[in-house]
Amino acid sequence: MGFGMTTLLFNISNAGFFPVSAMLMTMGIFYGGLAQIIAGMLEFRRGNTFGVMAFISYGLFWWTLIGLMMFPRLGWADPTPDGFMGCYSVAWGLMSLGFLICALKMDKLTRFVFTMVVVLYSLLALQSFTGSELIGRLAGWDGIVVGLSAMYQATALVVNEVWGREVLPMGSAPAENKIALKAA
Repeated sequence: MGFGMTTLLFNISNAGFFPVSAMLMTMGIFYGGLAQIIAGMLEFRRGNTFGVMAFISYGLFWWTLIGLMMFPRLGWADPTPDGFMGCYSVAWGLMSLGFLICALKMDKLTRFVFTMVVVLYSLLALQSFTGSELIGRLAGWDGIVVGLSAMYQATALVVNEVWGREVLPMGSAPAENKIALKAA
């Protein structure tokens, strides 16, 4: 939920509805950042390498993004040139592509979320490289879809666990993965 809500709110801003504000900074530091890092540590205890990497990486993404915004304002560093921000987005997109490859063995919703995350980082990189406001707005709309999808996913995981059955569908994992999971 931390990833979904923070992504949704930041991309409402990217889509042009509201400017970046203290609300976004605090969401990035605490719910998008700290909460996901804690979730990643809990996944470590469960032995879920994918969960560890995804939660901690995206939690630290939010912290680095906030740092990139705040350090220049505080006089601690020069602003990052747009082209270099494009490289930042490419790097995060490549990491997300690795997560997408893993997600291909998971449910349809997880595959969708990671596909849209890769698209989001691609659009953010293109916007940084070209300076196109239109591409930035498209990235914002894609990010809104990512955020809402991730929020639905988090809600579905909790609701389905509480009810002990699939109340909110997520799309089943590929058949070969179900066979492997039954064997395990």
